[in-house]
This record gives sequence, structure tokens and C-alpha cells, in this order.
Amino acid sequence: MYIFEDIVKSTTDIDKKYILQNILCNVEKAIENLEDAVKLKDEDKMKEFQELLLKEVRDPLAEWLDKEKGAMVTEHSIFTKLSQHWEQEFHKDMDSLNILRPNVLTRVSEYIPEIIEFIKKIIENGIAYESNGSVYFDVSTFNKQDKHYYAKLVPEAYGDTLSLQEGEGDLSTLKISEKKSSIDFALWKCSKEGEPWWESPWGKGRPGWHIECSVMASIICGESLDIHTGGVDLKFPHHDNEMAQAEAYFNNSNWVRYFLHSGHLTIAGCKMSKSLKNFITIQDALKKYSARQLRLAFLLHSWKDTLDYSDNTMHMAIQYEKFLNEFFLNVKCKIRSLGSETNINTFIKWTNFEIELNEKFYNARDFVHNALCDNIDTKSALDAIRDLVTDCNIYMKEIKQPNTLLLRDVAVYITKMFTIFGTISYSHDAIGFPIDSNIVKLNVEQAVMPYLEILANFREKVRNTC
Repeated sequence: MYIFEDIVKSTTDIDKKYILQNILCNVEKAIENLEDAVKLKDEDKMKEFQELLLKEVRDPLAEWLDKEKGAMVTEHSIFTKLSQHWEQEFHKDMDSLNILRPNVLTRVSEYIPEIIEFIKKIIENGIAYESNGSVYFDVSTFNKQDKHYYAKLVPEAYGDTLSLQEGEGDLSTLKISEKKSSIDFALWKCSKEGEPWWESPWGKGRPGWHIECSVMASIICGESLDIHTGGVDLKFPHHDNEMAQAEAYFNNSNWVRYFLHSGHLTIAGCKMSKSLKNFITIQDALKKYSARQLRLAFLLHSWKDTLDYSDNTMHMAIQYEKFLNEFFLNVKCKIRSLGSETNINTFIKWTNFEIELNEKFYNARDFVHNALCDNIDTKSALDAIRDLVTDCNIYMKEIKQPNTLLLRDVAVYITKMFTIFGTISYSHDAIGFPIDSNIVKLNVEQAVMPYLEILANFREKVRNTC
């Protein structure tokens, strides 16, 4: 435990320190409970507290194993199997949330030769240098060139050695004397014992954190990107370093045209992250909430703002889902009451009520379109849809025989939008015509509902007779 205690003492981040202290307290409490159970010779309690201790001590034990035994790891397949496992878990999570698979997926381990060539070119351009088996980016030389300047996204962070050290890890703090300047960052790291490594012109090592993204993105997308996304906490140093590397390689001044930085995801007010030990997995979240409810929670907030994962946040999403679902059910009920056959009585002359609702419908559609065009403002778009549904609900309540065609159009539009938002499943990868030669696809609910209504009416008559 002494290693973990030292980590807690040396941690300066307040949130992280608080969470690590809680882990330490939980371990100490679990040990006390187990010792008491042993003294009492209570077999059931001993088993219970053994399992609890194993759960609580997992992180401190991992820190100890990494420090004491990490250098013994020499088999590359261990790293490969681990990354393959979590890649598969990631895809399962994305499928569970109805998130489309990417068109291209890159793995750093498959791009090592390209990364090495990329680094060699930056060295040839005079903006990187080798030192004791590692390669560093020369920030000062880069910044002196006319077409380049460092830290474009966060200019005030220039010279922020603390943030740079966090990005570099041990290499920054243990080998700072190898650098020309403390603000230079690693393109290639000389691997320590127990770390993955590949052969390179500079010896056995592995890519730096930032170079991986610059190389893979450039190979797939070319010498410039229109849009680059990522979390707001990656602005500096990661994204600024990405741009510097790519611009040093291509000798241009505009590798990325636009950045979209998403806000933090917090839990209980603290940033949710694995390093803080305060995260919840997607699979755990799906045990309590549906994929639709989770997606609605994000849609009801701006993607660029902080979202706090909490019962209150999820309650808003659940209420919104319920609100829409009741509207869909009411519209379906109105449509069924009119009958499935299209006849002369289906088309009723519009009154001022229908004209007014239709105008609100068109205004809502324009508003949603403009909101999504304006920085993908899903929050405002969903607010506008909520207002439109409210208008429809008032209309259905006040009008004895509402125009079902108009209500259907509104419901179809809202369904289409939420299909686009990913809260309603739709097959985006189907190719060609379906096997069924009929153009009109069978709607199971529409086909079955008339028979269910007959059954319901029959049961009601029997109940009244009895």
C-alpha cells in the first residue's frame, strides 16, 4: 500500500486526490472488517469481506504490480490481446447505443513504419532532434519560422510545462535533461523495460502520444483536415501538438480548418475519467436506462457544454421520452379511429385551427433546420419539437374531430428527426432493393392493431354484460 499512499500524497489535482483518498479509506475499512470477521471466526462474513477487499484493493494492487513487476513483461502479444479485447468491447458499447460503425478504423500498431517515416521527415526539415534513443519536437525552431506558430488553440498555454509533462508522462520528468528545452515534446520514446517497443533508426522505442494521430489522420485524409473533433481537455497540449507536427511535416500553416471540442462529461460534479476512478461504464448505465434515454440526455444538452451524468439529468430525458411517446400514441389512436381506408371523408376542409397549426409546424421545421445548421444545436432543436408537440396536444384536446392527416404529417416528421438523431433504429447500411417486391413495407403495428381493437371491444362488451 505504500506505493499507492505515495501516489495519493504526490497528487496535486484536488478532485483526483479526493477520489484516491476514498479508495485508500475503503481498502483500510475492508481490511478492518475482514480482521474482525477472522477474530469472530464467522465464515460467511469472512467470505463476504474477502470479496470486498479484493474489489477495493484492485487499483492499489495494480499500481504495485506495475512498479514492482512491470519490467518483467516482454511478450508483445500481451499488449496486443489487451487492446484487441477493449476494441471489441468498445464496438459492443457503440452497437448498444445504436451508434454507426466508422468508415475507417486505424490502429497505431499497424502504422509504425509510417510513423517512423513521418518523424524522419520532420527531422530532415530541421524541427526535431534525436537524444538518447528518443526524438523530440523542437518547439522554438518551429515557432521562429514565418508560417508557423505554436499553441494556436491555447496561445496562453505556451510554456505551460506542467500540462506538457502530464502529456509526456514519465519521459518528461525523468529525462528532461535530454531536451533542448523543457517545452519540447516527444515524437518517439525510448522504451523502458516492460513497455511495448518497435525497432527504429533511433533504437527500440514507441511513438509519442501526439504523433500517432497526426500520422494516421494525414495518411487517410491527406495534408489538411476540414473538421477535427475531440474533448475540450485535449486542446492543449494534444491538439496543438498534433497541428505543429503535421504542419512541420507538410510545411504548411493550416493543417486543420475547424475544431469541434466537446464539453466534459462529469459525475457528481467531477470530470468523469478513468484516472479519477469515478466513471460508469456504458454497460452499467444500460442496466438502469435504455439506449434511447441515454441518447436523449445528450441531445437535450449542447455538445460543447459540460454534461453532468446524474439522476436529475436522466429524469429529464425519461420525461421527454414519455412526453413524445404519449403524443405518438394519441396520434395513432386518432388515425385508427378514422379508419384505415382512404375515402372522400378522409379529406376535411381546413379551418383556422388547422391553418394555424400547419403554420406552427412549418415554423418549427425551419427552426429545427436552422438550429442544426447553427453549430449542431440539438438542445434548441429538441425544445422546438417539444413546443410543436404541445401545440398538437392542445389542438387534439380542443378540436372534437381533429385533422388526422395533419397530425400524421407532424408525427412522421418528428419520427424522421429522431431517426436521424439515432434514437429510433434504422438500417443505414442496407444495399439495393429489399427481397419483398412490394414497394410499400408492411407496418406490423398497423396490420395487427385493428384485430387488437376488435378483441379489446369484445372483452369490454363481455365485462359489461357480466
